[in-house]
Amino acid sequence: MTEYDSENFNPPAPVAYVTLRNPATGDVLTNVPMLIDTGADATLLPSKSVEKLSISTEENKAFEVQGFSGDTSYLKSAKLDLLLLDKTFKGEYLLIDRPIGILGRNILNKLRILFDGLRGEWNEQK
Repeated sequence: MTEYDSENFNPPAPVAYVTLRNPATGDVLTNVPMLIDTGADATLLPSKSVEKLSISTEENKAFEVQGFSGDTSYLKSAKLDLLLLDKTFKGEYLLIDRPIGILGRNILNKLRILFDGLRGEWNEQK
């Protein structure tokens, strides 16, 4: 079981700690915090975490995203591996300038996760 994060979120929210891996070098960065957001279509990674792995972004490529409030942003992306719950998710992920990333449905829909809000915990269902 993983406890909800009550230090960074009020009310407390489910956060997963993932490992990011540079597919070219094999270098890894562990314990990257990611808010589990079932309302997010895509996974958004903290840009500073990706920079630590020396993964470059395509300078002339940006993706338009729209938040819940309707605000539009343009985000860069990076290709890398995301490791979570003994699974590897290879792909191109959007980058945000935040210390905590967002784990979206492009990954969550491939997992079985149980949220226990009363206990403030989440875990994988096997």
